[in-house]
Parts: sequence; C-alpha cells; structure tokens
Amino acid sequence: MTAEFDNTNRGVLFKNTEKQSEKSPDYLGKINFDGTEMYLSAWLKTSSKGVKYMSLAVKPKQEKVDRSKPIGQALGDEIPFMREDR
Repeated sequence: MTAEFDNTNRGVLFKNTEKQSEKSPDYLGKINFDGTEMYLSAWLKTSSKGVKYMSLAVKPKQEKVDRSKPIGQALGDEIPFMREDR
C-alpha cells in the first residue's frame, strides 16, 4: 500500500537547458503554495560584495486561452448584454 505524498508548500527547480537569452531564468520549476500551483523561476546572481545568490520569481499557473477565437468564445462565455441586432 502506497501513501499519497503531500506536495503542499513544496517545489522543485530544474536547470533551464533551453535559455532563449541572458535574461532567461537559469532554473525553472513548480511550487505549491498553500495548495495553489505556481511556476517558479530562478536566476543565479552575484552581489556587489561577491556573494552568490539566487533571485526567485513566482507566477500563477493559468489556463492558456485560445487566441484564435473571440474573447467570449475562447473563455466559453457568452456576453449577455450584447444584442444580436447590432
């Protein structure tokens, strides 16, 4: 019998092997914060005193919207205040 592992308030980073530019993160991953899944990015930096550190950024995961459709249709919503006769 295998117990489920609780990933709440845990994350992981992997070396970014597909950096597009010098500004691209050095590491990419995911983190779960209070039950919310987020993307995690990290850059290797050196302070003015020569101390190495990681600068971090988090970004909420969001569903990708199909941009080939009108906004209301892409989100699966109807716009109730729009009249057909216009």
